[in-house]
Amino acid sequence: MFSDADAAALYDVLSPWDPGACPADAFYTALVDDADSVLDVGCGTGAMLTRAREHGHTGRLVGVDPDPAALARARRRTDVEWFEGTAADVDRPEVRGGGEGRRPGFTLATMVSHAFQCLVTDEEVRASLIAVRAALRPGGLFAFETRHPQARAWEEWGPDRATTVEDPSGRRLRVAHEVAPVTEGGVVTFTTTTSSAGPDAAVLRTDRSRLRFLEGASLDRLLAGAGFQIEGRYGDWDRTPVTGASREIITLARRPA
Repeated sequence: MFSDADAAALYDVLSPWDPGACPADAFYTALVDDADSVLDVGCGTGAMLTRAREHGHTGRLVGVDPDPAALARARRRTDVEWFEGTAADVDRPEVRGGGEGRRPGFTLATMVSHAFQCLVTDEEVRASLIAVRAALRPGGLFAFETRHPQARAWEEWGPDRATTVEDPSGRRLRVAHEVAPVTEGGVVTFTTTTSSAGPDAAVLRTDRSRLRFLEGASLDRLLAGAGFQIEGRYGDWDRTPVTGASREIITLARRPA
């Protein structure tokens, strides 16, 4: 058996939050450490906010994710607030907070680890951006990234790039991807197959995912339509500009004061 809980635990093995080794994690960690209240949209297993609290962050930290199994792992940390929901749900009063002398809303909202690409239609993007803007205080910052379509990252996800790891229960597992042709609108559909590793390999689980690879101009149009002002746009985690060789579109968008 390979349960949803097993899949969530495996994610932490495959994608640990490590600012010392991963430039993307270091980029977001610096933003979180400097913000007095943080909303992580698509928080997954909560690794980023957990690390922030462990390293002394004293402000309000809130994670939102639609995956109950991932949230179950996140909720092992009880001094961070966790809510089940999508990006379009984050303007709910219980998420925005307030009361007891606290201002409602957040100074920083994030969508890390390419979570923004899970929004595959313009309607999903618009609803999510409007909700995130509403969850921010005036002057608040929204930080996220999406893979630049020019880099064609999906071409690197074939079965020949399979990963073999040991999960927290000690099982050796093989994780492989199979990518379908890119559809109109830059949407990539792929399957992730988790199998036992070794001579008696057996498929334990197959998951289907869809990601959207947005061009910068389309992204800017959607941000402007939701009332955001772009403060920073980078092609790499060292804050260098977007070029013809960039693999990322990293965006800092501000809710006007």
